[in-house]
Amino acid sequence: MVWLEGQSKQVVLEATDSLQMNQETGADLEDQAVPLGSVTLGSAVRAGQPGMGCPLEHAYYDHEQLSRGPEVSPEANIPTNLLSLDHSFGYDCRRRANLQLLEESTLTFIAGNFLVFLDVCTRKQRYISSCSGEGIGAIMVDPSRCLLAVAEKGNQPDIVVYEFPSLQPLRVLRGGTAWVYTALAFDHEGILLASVGGAPDYMLTLWVWREERVLLRCKAASQDVYRISFSSDSPAQLTTSGAGHIKFWKMASTFTGLKLQGLLGRFGRTTPTDIEGYVEFPDGKVLSGSEWGNMLLWEGALIKVEICRRSGRRCHNGAICQFVLDEGEILTVGTDGAIRAWHFESVDGADATDGSNLFELEPMNEVLVGRGVCLVSMVKGTAPGSSIWFAQDSGGAVWKLDLSFSNMTRDPEAIFTFHSGPIVSMDVSRTSHLMATSALDRSVRVFDLLAQRELICSRFRQNATTVTWEPRGGRLMAVGFEDGLLRLLEFLLPPVEGAYAPDGAQLQLRQAVKPHGGPVSAIAFHSSGRLLATGSKDGTVFFFMEGDPYEAIGLIRVPGPVCSLQWAPPSHGRNALLILCENGHVVEVEAPEPGSQAPRHQSYELEDLPRMHFHFHSIKSRIRRDEEITRRTADRQKSREEEEQRLMESLEETELWGEEEDLPPLYIPDAPSPLLCGFYSEPGSFWLSMGGFDAGFLYHCRFSGQPEQGAEQQHDEPFAVVPLGHGENDTVQCVSISCGGQLLLCGMQTGCLRAYPLQTEDPHLCSLRASWVLGVHDSQNGAMRAVRFSHDDRFVLTAGDDGNIFSFSLLAPWGGHGAPHGQVSASPPPPLHRQTVAQDIEDPHAYSLEMARQRTELEHLAQEAEHRKAELRRELVELQKRFRELQWRSRELPRHTERTLDQRFQEEVKQMTAQRVAETQRKLAWEREWYRLSLKKLQDRFGDPLESDTITVVAFQSPHRVSTYRILTPSPEQQIHGTGTGPEKQLPGTETEPGGMAAPVQAALVAETLPKHGGLQPQQTGRGRLAARQAQKLQKASEKVNRAKAKIEQRRKEWADLLASKPSEAAEDPQDVQAIQHAQENMGDFKLKTADDFRVPEHRRMSTERKRAQLVTLEEEIHRRKTQMNSQVVGLRDSKLQLLSQLRTQMQQLQAVKAQLPPALCIALPTILGPLPEETRKQKLQPSPATLLHLQSLRARRTPLGGEREELGLLELLEHAGGEQAEHDNMPISDCPPCQSIQLEGHAFTELEEEMRRVEEIKLLHLQDSLLAQMLQDMSDFDTQLKLLRHDKLKLDVKLKLWDLRHITLYQELLLLRDFETREDRLQEALCRRQEEWWLLASKLEETRQQLQVKQQDVTHLQEQEKVLNATFQALLGPNNKWGPFLTKVFRKKMKRVKKKEKPGEIEEQWDSAEESEGESDWDEDEDSESGSVDDTTCPPNCDLDLFEGTIQLRESRLELEELLAEERKNAEFLRKECDSLAKKEGVVQSSLRAVEGDIELLNREKQQKVNQLDVVVPLRLNQIEFLHNGLIPTKLTQALVLNTSALAGLQERIVQLQVEQRQQKALYRKARKQHVQLNHDCKQMEARIQELQLQCEQLMLKKFGRPVDLEALLTLCGSRILEEMWQERSTNGAASAQEMQLWQEEVARCKRAVMEVTRQHTEALWAMSNLLAQKKELENRLDTRQGKMGAQFQTLERVVDRDISGIQQLLQRQACEIQVLQVEIGALLRKGGHPPLPPTTPL
Repeated sequence: MVWLEGQSKQVVLEATDSLQMNQETGADLEDQAVPLGSVTLGSAVRAGQPGMGCPLEHAYYDHEQLSRGPEVSPEANIPTNLLSLDHSFGYDCRRRANLQLLEESTLTFIAGNFLVFLDVCTRKQRYISSCSGEGIGAIMVDPSRCLLAVAEKGNQPDIVVYEFPSLQPLRVLRGGTAWVYTALAFDHEGILLASVGGAPDYMLTLWVWREERVLLRCKAASQDVYRISFSSDSPAQLTTSGAGHIKFWKMASTFTGLKLQGLLGRFGRTTPTDIEGYVEFPDGKVLSGSEWGNMLLWEGALIKVEICRRSGRRCHNGAICQFVLDEGEILTVGTDGAIRAWHFESVDGADATDGSNLFELEPMNEVLVGRGVCLVSMVKGTAPGSSIWFAQDSGGAVWKLDLSFSNMTRDPEAIFTFHSGPIVSMDVSRTSHLMATSALDRSVRVFDLLAQRELICSRFRQNATTVTWEPRGGRLMAVGFEDGLLRLLEFLLPPVEGAYAPDGAQLQLRQAVKPHGGPVSAIAFHSSGRLLATGSKDGTVFFFMEGDPYEAIGLIRVPGPVCSLQWAPPSHGRNALLILCENGHVVEVEAPEPGSQAPRHQSYELEDLPRMHFHFHSIKSRIRRDEEITRRTADRQKSREEEEQRLMESLEETELWGEEEDLPPLYIPDAPSPLLCGFYSEPGSFWLSMGGFDAGFLYHCRFSGQPEQGAEQQHDEPFAVVPLGHGENDTVQCVSISCGGQLLLCGMQTGCLRAYPLQTEDPHLCSLRASWVLGVHDSQNGAMRAVRFSHDDRFVLTAGDDGNIFSFSLLAPWGGHGAPHGQVSASPPPPLHRQTVAQDIEDPHAYSLEMARQRTELEHLAQEAEHRKAELRRELVELQKRFRELQWRSRELPRHTERTLDQRFQEEVKQMTAQRVAETQRKLAWEREWYRLSLKKLQDRFGDPLESDTITVVAFQSPHRVSTYRILTPSPEQQIHGTGTGPEKQLPGTETEPGGMAAPVQAALVAETLPKHGGLQPQQTGRGRLAARQAQKLQKASEKVNRAKAKIEQRRKEWADLLASKPSEAAEDPQDVQAIQHAQENMGDFKLKTADDFRVPEHRRMSTERKRAQLVTLEEEIHRRKTQMNSQVVGLRDSKLQLLSQLRTQMQQLQAVKAQLPPALCIALPTILGPLPEETRKQKLQPSPATLLHLQSLRARRTPLGGEREELGLLELLEHAGGEQAEHDNMPISDCPPCQSIQLEGHAFTELEEEMRRVEEIKLLHLQDSLLAQMLQDMSDFDTQLKLLRHDKLKLDVKLKLWDLRHITLYQELLLLRDFETREDRLQEALCRRQEEWWLLASKLEETRQQLQVKQQDVTHLQEQEKVLNATFQALLGPNNKWGPFLTKVFRKKMKRVKKKEKPGEIEEQWDSAEESEGESDWDEDEDSESGSVDDTTCPPNCDLDLFEGTIQLRESRLELEELLAEERKNAEFLRKECDSLAKKEGVVQSSLRAVEGDIELLNREKQQKVNQLDVVVPLRLNQIEFLHNGLIPTKLTQALVLNTSALAGLQERIVQLQVEQRQQKALYRKARKQHVQLNHDCKQMEARIQELQLQCEQLMLKKFGRPVDLEALLTLCGSRILEEMWQERSTNGAASAQEMQLWQEEVARCKRAVMEVTRQHTEALWAMSNLLAQKKELENRLDTRQGKMGAQFQTLERVVDRDISGIQQLLQRQACEIQVLQVEIGALLRKGGHPPLPPTTPL
């Protein structure tokens, strides 16, 4: 990302040179510089004032002239210095880069409309106000730390460059943006200044700031820009970052001049993020942060890599706000309170390796500042080599950090602490200079105004919403919280030696109570301190009475959320509370008298307090209308007076004025304007400040006196308004009146403070037209929340949403008279006895007082209800007891006995009944037959088609039942359809094998036509004939040659097969091709079926037969499942019948037992019903005679008058009769009268009989219990089986319903497919025909290609035979044959051959093959012309006859080969033309085949579109619907997509499989790559080995043959006569040479022996010399031991010895030369004789 260009650099250098020239020009004015406090400047300085051009180099602006200062209305008698800033207690810690370091101990930051310079050591502050009066946007210190650039806010704001430490304005830059600056940056040389504006223009401007000139400007972005900076290595490069973007700029020179070119960073796959901080690298890369805490490395406007920690952890647990490149390390500052150091080279070289775009890196060092710390920016100390940094904490602190990362590193230190976020409440003590504040950082702080310091800070679990001091003692304060809690805190200053220690200040909890369920929004103490009122957003006001603790009185409800409470002043003489609600309601309520209210047990609500109500109604539109009417009236009056003087003769007055515009309509906003603040004016009247539409006025209102019951319906209007003159968009947020009543202060939404002088006895505020306005807080984010006077009017305190708290000193005539002499701290409140700490309420969900009381009352009511329930339960128990006693007494009463009639009367009745029955049967015989036939017809019509009718099985002890399915017998048509699906048409897939007889035939033909190699040799007649042994040897050699040729041919064929099987470079692995084909066939088409490009797969194409088969399969499955379930139900029914039989037997046993037991010991028998009619369907269809009689009686009652038969309702009657019969038949067996045992009255039992009776009773009781238990257990088991079967049947019912829906869909599709059946059959037949044609053509083409390949192989074989024949001829001639040219002409002579046809007498001449063959181009025209004159009939004289005849035979063989070659080439050309013709036909057939397939595809697509129009029912549960809109299920699911869960799960599983396969493929790729590298290495080694073997072979050929030869051609020479003769001659010569060599070897041996003798003599001489040398050395040693007395005697002897030694050395040299000569001769002899060399001689 190196954007620095030569031209842009040159431009920057030119700007620098120009600036240096200006500095040199203004150097003379250095002495004329005037400090900031001076009143005037010199004349040279005045020439550089705003609007007069750039000032000189060291001239300064007048800050008082630049600053707008307070705005004072002309009619106001208020001095401009009414307020002077005393101290700033706050810090806008959430502003970006709001901390700069000028000196080692001077910090500067923005505080609302002021710039604060804070001395770290002394904690003293200095201030500069903004020139615009609307706030400061950004600040920046130049690299030399001697200049400070301040960018302001407002309309066309300026950038003022101040000199430090004089704080004099040096330069003013104008016109950089429209409204606000957001960022500034100096370049690293301090020459250029870059600024970025905010909304609406977002303008990027480059300044040559010393010349107050714009160098370049361009729109930076369309979103907020947070930061801008110059590159440290290239002054022509800049970088900006902000909301969701980062942009890289360069200054480039174009044909129109110097331009700013920006390149927007692209996030790519990374989620777009806001970029708070970044740093530029020397190589052009940029490292930026992200919202989620990772670092992004940019290169070329693209993200190169995202850097995180190991295991995917984030670099910071929050956004990274700042990057610092310091001494080879990168420091990152995060909102998680951590500062981490990273290795620069590791970050600069970071790159992703696994495709995840993540790079893992661990920090070198890190510092965790503290818990809950949120760092925004930090600046480094100015001392050389300093490791001290000052950090800005958005949690409300300034930290001093030691980043040396050593053992001596100091812990982080919070040197200053402030509120974090908006100040929501502020109040001052009524008795001392103490101030309490609360903010949205869950803290309450107390400040000393005189000492200008913070005394105590208390933190809570919830945000404090309002703070109020108790008016009398000044020690107690009430704090309201957002959870509705009210805490009374006592401020304590412990005394130390008669004074007070501020460092020991405490806030002690005195009482904690929760009066409200919503946030506490207002607290008001009565002036007497006896009453306390609290208001909440939940629309309630609670009253407390003074005490220890404060006692709750009660609450009232108001029509809206409470925003302010105010007690009536004592001057009003009323004890009333003014309640202001946010929705425009104002309520005045009389204060409850302490102790006058009766105790309430149900609620704290006070319903009988007198109150008055006011509901604000908007009148602003009427005010505008009245102002417009007044303006128009004045304009009209003025115009009339002017026109009357000039146009007195005008008749029509209307023509003078024309038509007037319509007056603005009256507008009432739908939503009421919010009520912001208010205060009392006089009894019953008050002033209100409204926001929204009604802003811009103070409204004077009074109560209407109507009861509050009509509060919601009434609309009250103010009776007077006062315009504030500050515009309609600014609203009064808070109001405060001085204690002396001289001044009214209004805190505005734009952060300015407005002061109005007040007059005595002026409740209508007539003096508000005079105003004094000062910008205090930020105009955009600094709405003023509170403004207060101190208790002595000495100080004015303001607090705003920008987190700033300012203390102003009020001018003496308007304020207090100052503090007592020597007082430097606030006067402490009077001492009180230290109270015990009260218990706090820590649960944020605790009940409020009202809710706790209501819950207590509810609990009391619940206890009373439980008491009444207990009484009722006791009465019910008594009644149940009496009922059981009555039942026992009724059972003790004796039973009545039954009487039986005489048997004769019974028999007579039976006979009479039988006679009547027979008579009736005879009379009803015809009707019986008629009904029987009718029943039979009904059964044939409705009963026979049923395979299974409905049977219902009922449980014994529960109402559960289960029924069978009513199944119809499958019709014959369905059976036919089920078995009528035939096999599909099979395509011709067999390929005919091409004929392969041409090659063997041609091979046989060639074999027959070619002569044997032995026959090619000339006859061995004449001289030079070989012996029989040599001929046999020659024959063996010929056979060896033939075997070698066969072996060579086989090896050549193997090579050809191997090369043919070698795949081409573009070939693919068959396994990969097969895998791809399988994937294409099975992976599916995941486009929607309704898509236009959806292609129906082959295996899913629909046809009538397939759809009919699906229908039949579905019907068979339904029938099978129903049949299985019916068999289970029938089996259960059968088991029930068996169980009923068993139960009847057991019941009879119980009856017998019961008959033998006394009634008191009998147990009630269980109710057992017999088989119901629905359980036995056939019995139901065959009613009993009793049922028929009952049916007849019912029909008689239903027969209408006239005797007509009524057929309607017979089934109902039959059912009714069957039901009554079933009730009769299923009467419980236990209800039958038991058999009575015979009791002998008056019979007395003996003791034995009594004992036996008791034993028998015990047995019977045991039998009775066991039978009953067995019966109940059997019935319970049966019921359990029925419930299980019923559950299975319910699940099957669900499946059957789904299958029925599927059946309907399939049938609809079948009807739809029948419409396409004809077209589909026609296209399918056409497709089959085209495929058959294609298969035939393809097989024929393949056969022809194989034949052509065989022909080409034959041609190649014949050409090779022709080459062999030529080689044979050359071998026959031999080297240097004088008859070679003649025999060559004879061999190559062209002759016409005559060939007879099959018909005799017809002769066809065929020309020589040279006319058609292109392979004999080596015969030139000269040879052809000369061959015609050669006589080949006779052998010339002196020419070998055998050689001539061999040449003639070889020529005949050549001519035959040429004829065969010409014929084969002609056949091959014919086959080639046939292949081309078949290929063209195949292309035409394929085109037609593709056309038919396209038509079929269009038909299938049309069928699919028609099928898509059918409605398919898919039952879904709610948890299966994942189609949500805004978190809800839409009413219409037309845009939803229904997927199969298994298919979706399969796709998700397939994703995992593909990831696994991808990893496997990567592993295989790496393995294959390694194998490929290894194979390439092996191939190179093999090639080197081949070259080495070739070189070795050539060397062997040179050594053996003298030149490289063709081994295959050499094999053909093995049967030559000349070669054999040469071999024989070589043998003879070799024998003679061997004899000669043997002689020479003997001579060499003799010479060697002589040499050895001479060498032995020389060796003996050398040994002698060696001995002499040893003796010499010994003598020299002896001589050395002596003192050299006789040295002169031996000098002559030494010379003799030296001479002998030199002679011996010369002799040795001569012998060495002789030895070398002898060795050369021996080597020459060895090469001639071929004998092995002699062993080396022993070295001398």
